[in-house]
Amino acid sequence: MATAVGSLSQPEDRSKIWEWMTTVDHKKIAALYGVTGFTFFLFAGIQALLIRTQLAVPNGTVLDADLYNQLFTTHALTMIFLAIMPLGASFFNYFIPLQIGARDVAFPRLNALGYWTFLVGGVMLTSSFFLGGAPDGGWFAYAPLTSTEYAPGKNLDFYTVSLLILGISSLMGALNFAVTIINMRAPGMLMMRLPVYMWMTLVVAFLLILSLPIITVALIQLYFDRNFSTHFFSPEAGGDPILWQHIFWLFGHPEVYVLILPSMGIVSEVLPVMSRKPLFGYSAIVFAGAAIGVLGFAVWAHHMFTTGLGTVPLIVFSASTMAIGVPTGIKIFNWLGTMWGGNIRFTTATYFAVSFIALFTIGGISGVMHASPAVDGQHQDSYFVVAHLHYVLFGGAIMGIFAGIFYWFPKMTGRFLDERMGKFTFWALFVGQNLTFFPMHFLGLAGMPRRIYTYDEGLGWETWNLVATGGSYIIALGVLVFLINFFKTMRQAPTAGDNPWDGGTLEWATSSPPPEHNFDVVPEVRDRDPLWYNRDHGIAAAPKPEHLHIHLPPPSYIPLVVAMGVALLGIGALSHIGVSVLGVAVIVYGVWAWALEPTE
Repeated sequence: MATAVGSLSQPEDRSKIWEWMTTVDHKKIAALYGVTGFTFFLFAGIQALLIRTQLAVPNGTVLDADLYNQLFTTHALTMIFLAIMPLGASFFNYFIPLQIGARDVAFPRLNALGYWTFLVGGVMLTSSFFLGGAPDGGWFAYAPLTSTEYAPGKNLDFYTVSLLILGISSLMGALNFAVTIINMRAPGMLMMRLPVYMWMTLVVAFLLILSLPIITVALIQLYFDRNFSTHFFSPEAGGDPILWQHIFWLFGHPEVYVLILPSMGIVSEVLPVMSRKPLFGYSAIVFAGAAIGVLGFAVWAHHMFTTGLGTVPLIVFSASTMAIGVPTGIKIFNWLGTMWGGNIRFTTATYFAVSFIALFTIGGISGVMHASPAVDGQHQDSYFVVAHLHYVLFGGAIMGIFAGIFYWFPKMTGRFLDERMGKFTFWALFVGQNLTFFPMHFLGLAGMPRRIYTYDEGLGWETWNLVATGGSYIIALGVLVFLINFFKTMRQAPTAGDNPWDGGTLEWATSSPPPEHNFDVVPEVRDRDPLWYNRDHGIAAAPKPEHLHIHLPPPSYIPLVVAMGVALLGIGALSHIGVSVLGVAVIVYGVWAWALEPTE
């Protein structure tokens, strides 16, 4: 169905809810990902507060052991798969077409299906608390503790089915984003003119494309072990529990870079604009990001140094783990080089971007420490590893996401978030996360193991656990102020211009917020920073045509139908095969209708 720009608005009598449920507009889907991901972020934060409250003092009684196991497991799963990844996908959805000068992503309906499938998986995982018990074996679900002998309930079945559904969603998104970046760039947008954020997105897409099939196989094997008496991971029947660790970490370590590379891309966009100078060492940062993607598949066994791998694997994976620190160091050097000599604007986005460098460096240093098998043997399964993980994922990924929110909020909404409240949020998160996670280094060195729900007095852990718990509540205060800032800002009239930060990339070449079709005229790119190039060389923007007839994909309810089929398939895998058969029938009908549905 051809849609003229002059008639882009929906009929007034159409339900707004239905409009959002059937949308294929990448910006609306980005908003759905963002709101859903942040909601899960809040849920995971509440879980973290309960965990820290339980550990604040010796012999805590806030949680029992069973509920504690469920909370620390789902906290990790929710933060990784339902918060950080979808928040990254939100930015991907919104800015990939805008930064490459496209109207939309390559496959708009597949984009919508990816969101609804993600929502199905997220709701299924979260609902497990009320339907027989949430996963309780850690986010890594080590065999043989996941066998029915040690985990007889449905807890781990929710784990396998939910992650399979979430993996399908991520794979659809990754394929869509990769095709969009490679095939739909504006004229003149050569690969080495792509914004660094687009390069990091492309690396993430290929990491997912290559790693998700691995965890899919592992999850299917685990489901079959639990429900059909196979023995992939049962040593007494010829299986191997270490096989699970190899397969899981072949996915799990690239997944770490799936979480952190988007924030690296955001920082690479924020710092040049706020320093008012081009990014230092563009090519070096691009190739460093690609190198991280490649080396990310070569370091998985450093998670397994204590499993008896043998001398040669220990040496090989120790060396590869040290090597992956080199491209990360290159990035840090180039970010500092970008700020050096710049006329820096100390906005909230700048604060978050600079703190990302400092905090991620701390997490990276402790990570390189674990490249030594001897050191890793001392730190393994202690709170030192928890500290390392959170400096990477909170100090890195989360702080980078907040930098992106404050940087791109004027573009997405036409409004500026309040800077005073924003800086309060920054300092609360910065101070709170250091108070929460840095003492965990001391706790780990003092012998406190991971995943214990209580501890006795006199072990020397009381003080630092209390400090860590206090820090977690400071983080919660910062997030609360951010929510107040958001809702207060959204009640105000739009005041942001099209390019309030004087950015050089294409998203700033259109209105704030952008129209449904993104650009009246597809831009022609002559430089890595096209807007700065046009300004410096006196090149005027292309005139807006008086009559535009731009073809946009129409709304579609078919992705919702297919996602409902996926939901029934998952419910059946947890209950009765008849429900799964119904789910397959709905999926087949949805795919058939998809093939016949007009796209113009």
